[in-house]
Amino acid sequence: MIVMRRRPILTSAVLVGVAALAGCGGSERVRTDMAAATVTTIGVNSYLWRASLDTLSFMPLVQADSAGGVIVTDWYVNPEQPGERMKMTVTILDRELRADALRVAASRQVAQGGGWVDAPVQAATVQKLEDIILTQARALRRDALVG
Repeated sequence: MIVMRRRPILTSAVLVGVAALAGCGGSERVRTDMAAATVTTIGVNSYLWRASLDTLSFMPLVQADSAGGVIVTDWYVNPEQPGERMKMTVTILDRELRADALRVAASRQVAQGGGWVDAPVQAATVQKLEDIILTQARALRRDALVG
């Protein structure tokens, strides 16, 4: 009788295993959409990553970690405003191309008394940079769809 009870359980386990493996192989090719919003050959969304690097290309980079999605710039002094410098950190939070998958932080310092003193960054500055990166990422995705 013990064998009779185990047989249905064993049969059920084998059927579940066979059903699970049935979808693993086969002759069907997986269709890939290279312009999908989740293209990630790196650890984060490729469009956001590329757009962030392109947008910050005028600033010297301290760190660019594609696996973690973090880009940190060094201090940048605009030649037109030598008494002010900026430092940026861009973090890509998701593999999806979405507005909330991007976080930009900025630090600003002004020259004062022979040194640099922290100064506030206008919220519009950070928002504008986020908008530029997102617009560029969408353009990269659109170009991938077309070409």
